[in-house]
Amino acid sequence: MNLDAIGTVAGPVERSWSARDTMLYAVGVGAGYPDPGEELAFTTENSAGVEPRVLPTFALLFTAEGPLDLGVVGPHDPAMVVHGEQRIEWFQPLRPDGRVLLTGRIVDILDKRSGALVVTETTASDPESGAAVLRTRTGVFIRGAGGFDTRPPAAAPAVPPAPAVLPAPPVPAGRAPDHSVTYQTLPNQALLYRLSGDRNPLHSDPVFAANGGYDRPILHGLCTYGYTCRALLHTLCGSDPSRLRSMYGRFSRPVLPGQALTIDIWVDDPDPDADGGAATFRTTADGTAVLERGRCTFTAASA
Repeated sequence: MNLDAIGTVAGPVERSWSARDTMLYAVGVGAGYPDPGEELAFTTENSAGVEPRVLPTFALLFTAEGPLDLGVVGPHDPAMVVHGEQRIEWFQPLRPDGRVLLTGRIVDILDKRSGALVVTETTASDPESGAAVLRTRTGVFIRGAGGFDTRPPAAAPAVPPAPAVLPAPPVPAGRAPDHSVTYQTLPNQALLYRLSGDRNPLHSDPVFAANGGYDRPILHGLCTYGYTCRALLHTLCGSDPSRLRSMYGRFSRPVLPGQALTIDIWVDDPDPDADGGAATFRTTADGTAVLERGRCTFTAASA
């Protein structure tokens, strides 16, 4: 790994999208299944009396294809790259048609011995006003790339720790979730999701998946993240994207297309002086945790 890449800044670059892109993404993360009459605000643009909206995690499509090229951290096998963690803050809701300017930065490259954890940050800004629309912090794990940092601790660069947007505690011990939502993924879910842009063959090609050590293609981690966001949005925010302010989770196990995802949510005791709330969540597939240490914040409903 090239530790000199820490601090690399790239951009700004422009990214734009259309309502067709946001609707395709919504279907890719399960919206409208099994009842196509639900979530029409996210899956259609011409339903009577329904104002089109955008699922908040749609933003991860264009930030994932941001200005940074992971090749600068050193040569690696794409089949060995998996999503480690994802954090996102929204400062304003996305429009069905829009554009942003993206600036990216490599925050850190950490030697985890069994692999390398590369942490990046991307900020999306409004091209006209310059105001930040959202910010993401992403950790990708390159399996088998560890053991590269042989410097003594005193020689390591003074990189400040990644600031936590949210604390990420474990789920409350001995307390049943306040809400539990189950979504069934389809056997072809990864084929649907990849049409939104992530064409990594790990999610479609059995040979490529086998080279990465998987029995068959796995679901995109950000697809699981999108399913989880839907549960948080509909359960905690009244399906209003402007109310979801931040979301964080660590990917712990791969999901196979066709598995059911259950999102358990524990809501914090309300703060009478706050204008919103916070919750801890965990996503499981057939009883096994796949997205852990989840945390989100949201604003209160308008009076």
